[in-house]
Amino acid sequence: MELNEIRDLVADDMKAVDDCICRRLQSPVVLINQLGHYIIGSGGKRLRPMLVLLSAGASGYEGGDHIEVAAVIEFIHTATLLHDDVVDASEMRRGRETANARFGNEASVLVGDFLYSRSFEMLVDIGNMRVMEILSHTTSTVAEGEVMQLLNCHDADTTEASYMHVIQSKTAKLFDAASRVGPVLAGRDPSVEQALAAYGMHLGTAFQLIDDVLDYSGTREEMGKNMGDDLAEGKPTLPLIHAMRVGSDAQKALVREAIEKGGREYADRVLAAITDCDSIEYTRQAAEREAENAVQSLSVLPQSPYREAMASLARFSVGRVY
Repeated sequence: MELNEIRDLVADDMKAVDDCICRRLQSPVVLINQLGHYIIGSGGKRLRPMLVLLSAGASGYEGGDHIEVAAVIEFIHTATLLHDDVVDASEMRRGRETANARFGNEASVLVGDFLYSRSFEMLVDIGNMRVMEILSHTTSTVAEGEVMQLLNCHDADTTEASYMHVIQSKTAKLFDAASRVGPVLAGRDPSVEQALAAYGMHLGTAFQLIDDVLDYSGTREEMGKNMGDDLAEGKPTLPLIHAMRVGSDAQKALVREAIEKGGREYADRVLAAITDCDSIEYTRQAAEREAENAVQSLSVLPQSPYREAMASLARFSVGRVY
């Protein structure tokens, strides 16, 4: 399936999710409405709420709670973006100003808090304790991943295992949650829940690894941000970690200095080093393995357009250019 075919498959449900988001964003505080609609309406692939809808369909769910759960997932994701951009002092996301650049750090943090709080109000309304358990644990794990990433910044001794733990916590865990709630809502066997959670974890990991690749190979127009942003912030992503392991002494020294000091002045030389070390290709291959593992995890499901769409999403995650 092409991405537009996947979107068509859940188009009616996604319209209902968007309506739910707009309704649940309402607040008597004008700034919350302005900033919330600014970040929610700033584009993005909506992959996480789409995963809720696809996993529900693939699991045979026939109720309506998946709409609210998909909106909750998007609210949690948006809250993490608001806080993440403040921490990273980011100025651009999805091709336009970040919320913190436009409205200020204080407003971004507080509206992020509002979105977290509204999410759990919605979960109380749904009344499914297992779903609430999954998403409360997920929110804690994502926050832990953010803190671990902060601790790893400018640390050139970060290992590949440590880095993978960070991205599985910070990024992939929300994909895991979005994928597992479908069978939970449908009352499927716990083995199906675990298999779809594994699908989401592998998919989210692949997605982040391709983001690492694109940080050195994408264009500003494609990505909606500046190339080399992660390097400028001193984040030791997998291409850098790999180059630190296999590069020459001079290349290792260069990458170490770039991570420890941050800044854009190292970008061209680091790009040359990680290209020479095949570190971008190493990272891409790691992403492809994760995507294939995601597809294999779907074997517990019966054949359906929803299962096919989930498999296609895994392949899209490693073939994308933005």
